[in-house]
Amino acid sequence: MKLLLKLQKLKLLWTLKSPNRTFHGHPRLLSSDVYSQYESIRQGKQEIPKYFNFASDVLDKWSEIEKAGKRPSNPAFWWVNGEGEEVKWSFEELGFLSRKVANALTKECGLQKGDRLILVLPRIPEWWLVKVACMRAGIVIIPGTSQMSAKDILYRLQASKAACIVTTDKLAPAVDSVASQCQLLKTKLMVSKGSREGWLNFTELNQSADHSCIKTRIQDPMMIFFTSGTTGSPKMTQHSQGSLGFRPLLSERYWLDLTPSQMIWNTADTGWILTSIASFFDPWVFGSCIFIHHLPQTDSEVILNVREKHMEMYSSAESVIAFLVFNSLGGEPLNPEVMEQWKSYTGLDIYEVYGQTEMGVICSVSKGMKIKPGSMGKAAPLYDVQIVDKNANILPPGQQGEIAIRSKPIRPLGFFSEYLDNPKKTAESERGDFYVTGDRGTMDEERYFQFIGRDDDIIISSGYRIGPFEVESALIEHPAVVETAVVSSPDPLRGEVVKAFVVLSPTFSATDLKSLTRDLQDHVKKTTAPYKYPRKVEFVKELPKTVTGKIKRNELRDKEWGRI
Repeated sequence: MKLLLKLQKLKLLWTLKSPNRTFHGHPRLLSSDVYSQYESIRQGKQEIPKYFNFASDVLDKWSEIEKAGKRPSNPAFWWVNGEGEEVKWSFEELGFLSRKVANALTKECGLQKGDRLILVLPRIPEWWLVKVACMRAGIVIIPGTSQMSAKDILYRLQASKAACIVTTDKLAPAVDSVASQCQLLKTKLMVSKGSREGWLNFTELNQSADHSCIKTRIQDPMMIFFTSGTTGSPKMTQHSQGSLGFRPLLSERYWLDLTPSQMIWNTADTGWILTSIASFFDPWVFGSCIFIHHLPQTDSEVILNVREKHMEMYSSAESVIAFLVFNSLGGEPLNPEVMEQWKSYTGLDIYEVYGQTEMGVICSVSKGMKIKPGSMGKAAPLYDVQIVDKNANILPPGQQGEIAIRSKPIRPLGFFSEYLDNPKKTAESERGDFYVTGDRGTMDEERYFQFIGRDDDIIISSGYRIGPFEVESALIEHPAVVETAVVSSPDPLRGEVVKAFVVLSPTFSATDLKSLTRDLQDHVKKTTAPYKYPRKVEFVKELPKTVTGKIKRNELRDKEWGRI
């Protein structure tokens, strides 16, 4: 099916609810001490609370609302897999279990407030449980993808100075192969039915649920994310209690707009910030149910089947399942053709979102907004997003520049704290009054933003500036193309030209490649400005990617320019 092939580029929010629904905040939750300052913060006065802890100020509040019978009876967390297993937790059960784990982390594992814990688990319930437990104990969480190699694990353990790692028996051997080089690692915790020498077993931890949540300041560190590292080594991006846990109150009502009677399903990798946003903080701020189907690999047909099955099982007046489906190129821009095919196939709209590890959601297409294929929507309410030049001057609509967010005189809640142990990189991210994203784009008269490409991905050929995304979007429309990446390539006449690396559909593998190259070039000329067509095309079996699935254009570019 052509649609399933094109899901290679899918990045979507699939929702069945009306696009004109208004925000549903729970009055009791929003009237608590922490949430009473909501409006003043939304208006930019920055009157944020001094202390905040997501576990006690959000999850425990929902537990109280639940016990008072003022929340629908649907679970807070619902997990299933393809083998018929199922886990359901209410907010009260989540609180009980996470307190037991918090005690285990501090007593049996010997961790204390401020210690760092690397969490490398697939989409299994323990990932959510350990995260909540860490928040209760004041332990800083460092999520990682299960796709990491021993080298990746070593780098993260050494760079973060983590005291504990939590993973499965699958990755335990890789951890053991490098653990001797990590002097600060004192505890290894394995989620497994079996046992392993030198490891504590999660299933054997047995502590009481008598635990008092640690008091944390809103600026205290909560999580550290390693960036994708498409250029250089991955950097540690530190987020605070406020930037992740308090932020959803101010902006996510415009994006997800969930209610306690609804649930969301997000299939992104647990190592990505997206899962922490869309499958943890944001749904639970609104008392919604987080639905997880544990898929070893993203399978579009399984996703559609599960949707049908669980829509019948989960029924209410406002029941909804929202999908955030990321396939093998998750984190890449969404091509207009995917949006059009999806709309044609399902009758549903895709609400695109643009964000970064450093900021979370920066732009989005919210409910009620006009959808423009190729556009990533308008700025999130927290942020003043502009297109700027190299001197941080704001550019007019239609002019290409760098996507930037105003960071002075008031640094918006939602910003990361710093690139940990890298003050130079932290300083370089600021230009004038703006944080610069490193992404290039444009903004139209209606303040819709369009992504062009990473600043270092821009191709300058005969004086023309060409973004790879537009060329890739044109190529992906051709039925022969499954995946593609566009980079610059040296040229004696033009300085550099556009080169496309193309992964072919199996049905075109026997095609004459010279003829197909001309066909692809002609296709791009007809689809976009002719000067943007790829003068060079190379057919490859696969594209190099980071552990989080982003294309390593820098590796392809370096190869072209003779640096590899």
